[in-house]
Amino acid sequence: MAWTLDAVPTALLIAVPALLAVLFLVLWIRATRRYRRLASEQTASARARIDLELSVAEQGGRLRIIRELHDLALHRVTTMIADADGAKYAAGSDAMVAVRAASTIADTGRAALADMRRVSSLVRETEADVAPQPTLKSTRDLFKVMRDAGLGVTFDESGEPYPLSAGAELAIYRILQEALSNSLKYGGDGTEARVSFTWTTQGMQVRVDDDGIRNAAVRKGLDPDHGGTVYTVEEDLRTLTQQVVGPGIEEMRERTELFGGILSVSQTAGVGFSVSAVFPALRHHNGVHGVDLSRGGTR
Repeated sequence: MAWTLDAVPTALLIAVPALLAVLFLVLWIRATRRYRRLASEQTASARARIDLELSVAEQGGRLRIIRELHDLALHRVTTMIADADGAKYAAGSDAMVAVRAASTIADTGRAALADMRRVSSLVRETEADVAPQPTLKSTRDLFKVMRDAGLGVTFDESGEPYPLSAGAELAIYRILQEALSNSLKYGGDGTEARVSFTWTTQGMQVRVDDDGIRNAAVRKGLDPDHGGTVYTVEEDLRTLTQQVVGPGIEEMRERTELFGGILSVSQTAGVGFSVSAVFPALRHHNGVHGVDLSRGGTR
Protein backbone atom coordinates (compact mmCIF):
# COMPACT_ATOMS: atom_id res chain seq x y z
CA MET A 1 0.00 0.00 0.00
CA ALA A 2 2.84 2.39 0.80
CA TRP A 3 4.35 1.75 -2.60
CA THR A 4 0.99 2.46 -4.21
CA LEU A 5 0.56 5.78 -2.38
CA ASP A 6 4.05 6.85 -3.38
CA ALA A 7 3.34 5.93 -6.96
CA VAL A 8 0.33 8.31 -7.22
CA PRO A 9 2.37 11.56 -7.08
CA THR A 10 4.80 10.03 -9.55
CA ALA A 11 2.00 9.14 -11.93
CA LEU A 12 0.56 12.62 -11.58
CA LEU A 13 3.92 14.16 -12.31
CA ILE A 14 4.04 12.10 -15.50
CA ALA A 15 0.39 12.49 -16.55
CA VAL A 16 -0.01 16.25 -16.02
CA PRO A 17 2.84 17.28 -18.34
CA ALA A 18 1.60 14.76 -20.89
CA LEU A 19 -1.91 16.20 -20.75
CA LEU A 20 -0.53 19.72 -20.99
CA ALA A 21 1.56 18.68 -23.98
CA VAL A 22 -1.51 17.19 -25.71
CA LEU A 23 -3.52 20.34 -24.89
CA PHE A 24 -0.85 22.63 -26.28
CA LEU A 25 -0.56 20.40 -29.36
CA VAL A 26 -4.32 20.63 -29.99
CA LEU A 27 -4.27 24.41 -29.51
CA TRP A 28 -1.26 24.71 -31.83
CA ILE A 29 -2.96 22.66 -34.54
CA ARG A 30 -6.12 24.76 -34.27
CA ALA A 31 -4.12 27.97 -34.38
CA THR A 32 -2.18 26.73 -37.39
CA ARG A 33 -5.36 25.80 -39.24
CA ARG A 34 -6.93 29.15 -38.41
CA TYR A 35 -3.81 30.95 -39.60
CA ARG A 36 -3.79 29.00 -42.84
CA ARG A 37 -7.50 29.70 -43.37
CA LEU A 38 -6.99 33.41 -42.75
CA ALA A 39 -3.97 33.40 -45.04
CA SER A 40 -5.99 31.62 -47.72
CA GLU A 41 -8.83 34.13 -47.38
CA GLN A 42 -6.39 37.00 -47.54
CA THR A 43 -4.80 35.49 -50.66
CA ALA A 44 -8.20 35.05 -52.29
CA SER A 45 -9.13 38.60 -51.34
CA ALA A 46 -5.86 39.89 -52.75
CA ARG A 47 -6.42 37.96 -55.97
CA ALA A 48 -9.96 39.30 -56.26
CA ARG A 49 -8.66 42.84 -55.69
CA ILE A 50 -5.98 42.36 -58.34
CA ASP A 51 -8.51 40.92 -60.80
CA LEU A 52 -10.81 43.87 -60.13
CA GLU A 53 -7.98 46.34 -60.62
CA LEU A 54 -6.99 44.62 -63.87
CA SER A 55 -10.62 44.63 -65.04
CA VAL A 56 -10.98 48.33 -64.24
CA ALA A 57 -7.72 49.07 -66.02
CA GLU A 58 -8.83 47.02 -69.03
CA GLN A 59 -12.19 48.79 -69.18
CA GLY A 60 -10.43 52.12 -68.87
CA GLY A 61 -8.15 51.18 -71.74
CA ARG A 62 -11.12 50.19 -73.87
CA LEU A 63 -12.87 53.46 -73.10
CA ARG A 64 -9.79 55.41 -74.13
CA ILE A 65 -9.60 53.46 -77.39
CA ILE A 66 -13.31 54.02 -78.02
CA ARG A 67 -12.91 57.76 -77.35
CA GLU A 68 -9.92 58.00 -79.67
CA LEU A 69 -11.66 56.08 -82.46
CA HIS A 70 -14.77 58.18 -81.97
CA ASP A 71 -12.77 61.40 -82.27
CA LEU A 72 -11.01 60.06 -85.35
CA ALA A 73 -14.31 59.08 -86.96
CA LEU A 74 -15.72 62.56 -86.26
CA HIS A 75 -12.66 64.11 -87.87
CA ARG A 76 -13.07 61.93 -90.94
CA VAL A 77 -16.76 62.77 -91.24
CA THR A 78 -15.88 66.46 -91.00
CA THR A 79 -13.32 65.96 -93.76
CA MET A 80 -15.92 64.19 -95.89
CA ILE A 81 -18.31 67.13 -95.53
CA ALA A 82 -15.58 69.60 -96.48
CA ASP A 83 -14.56 67.48 -99.49
CA ALA A 84 -18.19 67.16 -100.56
CA ASP A 85 -18.68 70.94 -100.41
CA GLY A 86 -15.51 71.42 -102.44
CA ALA A 87 -16.62 68.86 -105.03
CA LYS A 88 -20.00 70.56 -105.34
CA TYR A 89 -18.38 73.91 -106.22
CA ALA A 90 -15.71 72.34 -108.43
CA ALA A 91 -18.13 70.23 -110.44
CA GLY A 92 -19.27 73.23 -112.45
CA SER A 93 -15.80 74.09 -113.74
CA ASP A 94 -13.76 70.88 -113.65
CA ALA A 95 -15.50 67.51 -113.63
CA MET A 96 -12.25 65.61 -113.00
CA VAL A 97 -11.72 67.50 -109.77
CA ALA A 98 -15.17 66.43 -108.65
CA VAL A 99 -14.42 62.81 -109.57
CA ARG A 100 -11.18 62.82 -107.57
CA ALA A 101 -12.99 64.45 -104.63
CA ALA A 102 -15.70 61.78 -104.77
CA SER A 103 -13.03 59.06 -104.70
CA THR A 104 -11.41 60.71 -101.68
CA ILE A 105 -14.77 60.98 -99.93
CA ALA A 106 -15.42 57.27 -100.55
CA ASP A 107 -12.03 56.29 -99.10
CA THR A 108 -12.56 58.52 -96.06
CA GLY A 109 -16.03 57.07 -95.57
CA ARG A 110 -14.72 53.51 -95.64
CA ALA A 111 -12.07 54.39 -93.07
CA ALA A 112 -14.67 56.05 -90.84
CA LEU A 113 -16.94 53.00 -91.17
CA ALA A 114 -14.07 50.70 -90.18
CA ASP A 115 -13.40 52.85 -87.10
CA MET A 116 -17.06 52.78 -86.09
CA ARG A 117 -17.16 49.00 -86.48
CA ARG A 118 -14.12 48.74 -84.24
CA VAL A 119 -15.95 50.91 -81.70
CA SER A 120 -18.98 48.59 -81.95
CA SER A 121 -16.79 45.54 -81.40
CA LEU A 122 -15.14 47.09 -78.35
CA VAL A 123 -18.50 48.11 -76.92
CA ARG A 124 -19.85 44.58 -77.40
CA GLU A 125 -16.77 43.09 -75.73
CA THR A 126 -17.21 45.48 -72.82
CA GLU A 127 -20.89 44.59 -72.47
CA ALA A 128 -20.01 40.91 -72.57
CA ASP A 129 -17.56 41.40 -69.69
CA VAL A 130 -20.04 43.40 -67.62
CA ALA A 131 -22.99 41.02 -67.85
CA PRO A 132 -23.52 37.47 -69.07
CA GLN A 133 -24.66 37.42 -72.69
CA PRO A 134 -26.66 34.75 -74.52
CA THR A 135 -24.69 32.07 -76.39
CA LEU A 136 -25.64 29.35 -78.83
CA LYS A 137 -26.41 27.12 -75.85
CA SER A 138 -28.98 29.71 -74.80
CA THR A 139 -31.01 29.04 -77.95
CA ARG A 140 -32.55 26.01 -76.24
CA ASP A 141 -33.96 28.34 -73.57
CA LEU A 142 -35.13 30.72 -76.31
CA PHE A 143 -36.98 27.92 -78.06
CA LYS A 144 -38.69 26.94 -74.81
CA VAL A 145 -39.81 30.53 -74.19
CA MET A 146 -41.21 30.80 -77.73
CA ARG A 147 -43.01 27.45 -77.40
CA ASP A 148 -44.55 28.56 -74.12
CA ALA A 149 -45.75 31.71 -75.92
CA GLY A 150 -47.56 29.61 -78.56
CA LEU A 151 -44.99 29.23 -81.35
CA GLY A 152 -44.18 25.74 -82.53
CA VAL A 153 -40.40 25.45 -82.95
CA THR A 154 -38.49 22.58 -84.53
CA PHE A 155 -34.72 22.57 -84.79
CA ASP A 156 -32.26 20.65 -86.92
CA GLU A 157 -28.51 20.96 -87.34
CA SER A 158 -26.15 19.65 -90.00
CA GLY A 159 -22.39 19.78 -90.37
CA GLU A 160 -19.73 19.85 -87.65
CA PRO A 161 -20.13 22.71 -85.14
CA TYR A 162 -17.05 24.55 -83.84
CA PRO A 163 -16.45 27.27 -81.22
CA LEU A 164 -17.28 30.85 -82.20
CA SER A 165 -16.39 34.17 -80.65
CA ALA A 166 -18.77 35.52 -78.01
CA GLY A 167 -19.78 38.36 -80.33
CA ALA A 168 -20.68 35.97 -83.15
CA GLU A 169 -22.76 33.76 -80.86
CA LEU A 170 -24.57 36.82 -79.50
CA ALA A 171 -25.30 38.03 -83.05
CA ILE A 172 -26.77 34.64 -84.05
CA TYR A 173 -28.88 34.51 -80.88
CA ARG A 174 -30.30 38.00 -81.49
CA ILE A 175 -31.08 37.16 -85.13
CA LEU A 176 -32.96 34.04 -84.03
CA GLN A 177 -34.75 35.96 -81.30
CA GLU A 178 -35.96 38.64 -83.73
CA ALA A 179 -36.95 36.15 -86.44
CA LEU A 180 -38.95 33.94 -84.06
CA SER A 181 -40.58 36.97 -82.43
CA ASN A 182 -41.72 38.15 -85.87
CA SER A 183 -43.10 34.68 -86.65
CA LEU A 184 -45.20 34.75 -83.51
CA LYS A 185 -46.16 38.41 -83.94
CA TYR A 186 -47.46 38.14 -87.51
CA GLY A 187 -48.59 34.50 -87.55
CA GLY A 188 -50.06 34.31 -84.09
CA ASP A 189 -50.58 31.40 -81.73
CA GLY A 190 -50.12 28.06 -83.48
CA THR A 191 -47.57 29.23 -86.05
CA GLU A 192 -44.89 26.65 -86.83
CA ALA A 193 -41.27 27.77 -87.23
CA ARG A 194 -38.43 25.58 -88.44
CA VAL A 195 -34.93 26.61 -87.34
CA SER A 196 -31.86 25.10 -88.99
CA PHE A 197 -28.12 25.50 -88.49
CA THR A 198 -25.91 24.43 -91.39
CA TRP A 199 -22.20 24.34 -90.59
CA THR A 200 -19.49 24.42 -93.25
CA THR A 201 -15.71 24.28 -92.91
CA GLN A 202 -15.37 28.04 -92.33
CA GLY A 203 -18.91 29.38 -92.10
CA MET A 204 -22.51 28.60 -91.31
CA GLN A 205 -26.09 29.40 -92.28
CA VAL A 206 -28.90 30.21 -89.88
CA ARG A 207 -32.38 29.82 -91.36
CA VAL A 208 -35.89 30.28 -89.98
CA ASP A 209 -38.96 29.29 -92.03
CA ASP A 210 -42.51 29.78 -90.74
CA ASP A 211 -46.09 29.27 -91.90
CA GLY A 212 -47.36 32.48 -90.34
CA ILE A 213 -49.49 33.60 -93.31
CA ARG A 214 -51.18 30.21 -93.52
CA ASN A 215 -51.73 30.06 -89.77
CA ALA A 216 -53.17 33.60 -89.71
CA ALA A 217 -55.71 32.49 -92.32
CA VAL A 218 -56.64 29.46 -90.23
CA ARG A 219 -57.11 31.69 -87.20
CA LYS A 220 -59.57 33.76 -89.23
CA GLY A 221 -61.63 30.64 -89.95
CA LEU A 222 -60.42 30.11 -93.53
CA ASP A 223 -59.41 26.75 -94.96
CA PRO A 224 -56.06 27.04 -96.80
CA ASP A 225 -56.43 23.54 -98.25
CA HIS A 226 -59.69 24.40 -100.03
CA GLY A 227 -59.12 27.84 -101.47
CA GLY A 228 -59.33 29.68 -98.20
CA THR A 229 -56.22 31.75 -98.96
CA VAL A 230 -56.73 32.72 -102.58
CA TYR A 231 -54.08 35.14 -103.81
CA THR A 232 -53.53 36.71 -107.18
CA VAL A 233 -50.65 36.56 -109.67
CA GLU A 234 -49.83 40.15 -108.70
CA GLU A 235 -49.38 39.05 -105.12
CA ASP A 236 -47.10 36.23 -106.26
CA LEU A 237 -45.05 38.70 -108.31
CA ARG A 238 -44.86 41.15 -105.43
CA THR A 239 -43.69 38.37 -103.15
CA LEU A 240 -40.86 37.55 -105.55
CA THR A 241 -39.75 41.12 -106.22
CA GLN A 242 -40.61 43.24 -103.20
CA GLN A 243 -38.05 43.48 -100.43
CA VAL A 244 -39.29 42.79 -96.92
CA VAL A 245 -38.29 45.70 -94.68
CA GLY A 246 -38.71 46.80 -91.08
CA PRO A 247 -36.68 48.02 -88.06
CA GLY A 248 -36.19 44.49 -86.75
CA ILE A 249 -35.02 43.26 -90.15
CA GLU A 250 -32.54 46.12 -90.45
CA GLU A 251 -31.12 45.23 -87.03
CA MET A 252 -30.73 41.59 -88.09
CA ARG A 253 -29.04 42.73 -91.31
CA GLU A 254 -26.58 44.93 -89.36
CA ARG A 255 -25.71 42.09 -87.01
CA THR A 256 -25.20 39.75 -89.96
CA GLU A 257 -23.03 42.18 -91.93
CA LEU A 258 -20.89 42.90 -88.87
CA PHE A 259 -19.56 39.34 -89.17
CA GLY A 260 -19.23 39.33 -92.95
CA GLY A 261 -22.61 37.72 -93.55
CA ILE A 262 -25.57 38.28 -95.88
CA LEU A 263 -29.16 38.43 -94.65
CA SER A 264 -32.09 37.64 -96.90
CA VAL A 265 -35.75 37.81 -95.90
CA SER A 266 -38.42 36.52 -98.25
CA GLN A 267 -42.13 35.79 -98.27
CA THR A 268 -43.80 32.72 -99.70
CA ALA A 269 -47.29 33.72 -100.81
CA GLY A 270 -49.95 31.92 -98.82
CA VAL A 271 -47.42 30.23 -96.54
CA GLY A 272 -45.14 32.48 -94.50
CA PHE A 273 -41.73 34.10 -94.20
CA SER A 274 -38.14 32.87 -94.44
CA VAL A 275 -35.10 34.46 -92.82
CA SER A 276 -31.64 33.33 -93.87
CA ALA A 277 -28.33 34.61 -92.46
CA VAL A 278 -25.31 33.23 -94.32
CA PHE A 279 -21.84 33.70 -92.79
CA PRO A 280 -19.19 32.51 -95.29
CA ALA A 281 -16.20 32.92 -92.93
CA LEU A 282 -17.70 33.02 -89.44
CA ARG A 283 -15.21 30.62 -87.90
CA HIS A 284 -12.42 33.20 -87.69
CA HIS A 285 -14.33 36.44 -88.24
CA ASN A 286 -13.51 39.08 -85.60
CA GLY A 287 -16.43 41.37 -86.37
CA VAL A 288 -14.26 43.98 -88.09
CA HIS A 289 -12.34 42.60 -91.06
CA GLY A 290 -12.72 38.83 -90.79
CA VAL A 291 -9.01 38.34 -90.17
CA ASP A 292 -7.91 35.14 -88.48
CA LEU A 293 -6.18 36.49 -85.39
CA SER A 294 -5.65 33.14 -83.68
CA ARG A 295 -2.15 31.75 -83.21
CA GLY A 296 -1.14 29.41 -85.99
CA GLY A 297 -4.24 30.21 -88.01
CA THR A 298 -6.50 27.74 -86.19
CA ARG A 299 -8.63 27.70 -83.12
